[in-house]
Amino acid sequence: MTAERAGTTAGAPAGHEAPGPRRAAVPAARWAPGTHILWRYRDNADAARFHICRPVTVVRDTEDLLAVWMAPGTACVKPVMADGTAVHREPLATRYTKPRRISYDRWFGTGVLKLARPGEPWSVWLFWEREWRFKNWYVNLEEPRARWADGIDSQDHFLDLCVYPDRSWEWRDEDEFDQAQRDGLMPSGQAARVRAAGRAAVERIAAWGAPFRDGWEEWRPDPAWELPSLPQDWDRVPERLR
Repeated sequence: MTAERAGTTAGAPAGHEAPGPRRAAVPAARWAPGTHILWRYRDNADAARFHICRPVTVVRDTEDLLAVWMAPGTACVKPVMADGTAVHREPLATRYTKPRRISYDRWFGTGVLKLARPGEPWSVWLFWEREWRFKNWYVNLEEPRARWADGIDSQDHFLDLCVYPDRSWEWRDEDEFDQAQRDGLMPSGQAARVRAAGRAAVERIAAWGAPFRDGWEEWRPDPAWELPSLPQDWDRVPERLR
């Protein structure tokens, strides 16, 4: 995932109300399937700010795995360049140095299933084509997620892997990973740890371990689930992290 730098923003547009009664109000040991939570990322340039927020629906929450569904059309928050240009369209040399701002948008495409194991420095995302034709797994290298009452928080580490149904794989966004280091967003020690995490993920892929072996590509969302909404205070600081 391209790491984004946040800027200032006005209030959320109409229709981005607080989630309904299934929103968790206090820290809970586990979220029940169908619960709406927030999956957020902190700004790489300013870790005190959140610059990506995606409301998701809990599929499974156990000691070993958190699985969530980001449905098509979900209202979300993402950074754009100050002039409104999409981040991925900005030349790499200035992508992390030019000013940015927050944009409210909706998730396009066919939806994403996200799988995260506690303490692991990555999450695994599943993508489908139309009519549920499985496309690929995506290993998003990131800070192990901090859990709070209404969701989880992390920070993207620029470097990723793409894994295909034939079990082949490739590194993704190595150019962004290198540029982030040149621009001072990732010290050399952290970069070494991220690369080591990537190699550990490659070992998992080679062994075809969890979650690749677990058949999640056959999973389908409950048609009764409602689309999560984006709360106006999506960037609030959690009262309690655990």
